[in-house]
Amino acid sequence: MFEEQATKVKITSVVIIVGMSAMLAAVVTDHWAVLSPRVEKLNATCEAAHFGLWRLCKKTIFMVKEDPQGKGCGPISLPGAKNCSYFKHFTSGEEAEVFEVKTQKEYNISAAAIAIFSLFFMILGTLCVIFSFGKGRDYLLRPAGMFFAFAGLCIIISVEVMRQSVKRMIDSDETIWIEYYYSWSFTCACASFTLLILSGVALLLISMPHMPRNPWETCMDAEPDTLD
Repeated sequence: MFEEQATKVKITSVVIIVGMSAMLAAVVTDHWAVLSPRVEKLNATCEAAHFGLWRLCKKTIFMVKEDPQGKGCGPISLPGAKNCSYFKHFTSGEEAEVFEVKTQKEYNISAAAIAIFSLFFMILGTLCVIFSFGKGRDYLLRPAGMFFAFAGLCIIISVEVMRQSVKRMIDSDETIWIEYYYSWSFTCACASFTLLILSGVALLLISMPHMPRNPWETCMDAEPDTLD
């Protein structure tokens, strides 16, 4: 690998690390979206919720004054009793009694599985980048770029699945949620998609062979074929 090419790969690797960190933060946290019921009166308790790929957390909040952000019950950062339920993605068990958990489980199985594929692609891409610094192994930058691009596509598909999950929760007549907003875990997922896609494209461009500045001069400098 040429020195100039190695420098570009190192800079791209920094962006990849940031994207991977954002991706991991989104996967392991449960603040993708915050759901809120209608607040009929003040000086009473209400139940807000936030969820991620693995669990749904409900929080009982005592409302003294209206939410200045207009989010109904909340903000979610207010103190209150918290109760979290895991979705049990890959285990069989009793049917969930709470409709929210049952509904979320149907979507989150897909979203979590796609996120795991994204992690798998990131690991493969990272290994390719590390080994590409070896002598004569710069060809590994191409599969590395493809792996990181695939990881970005997987995470944005997972984001869309979660969006559909939120929409179903809000539209259902069997839930108390009427308002929602996307939280910082959702932002981390979108940021990781952007960074991983850009990094993947950058690695593919870096791995491309350098074109001559003036192709006509290259053709003119070529030795003519001699006839026997």
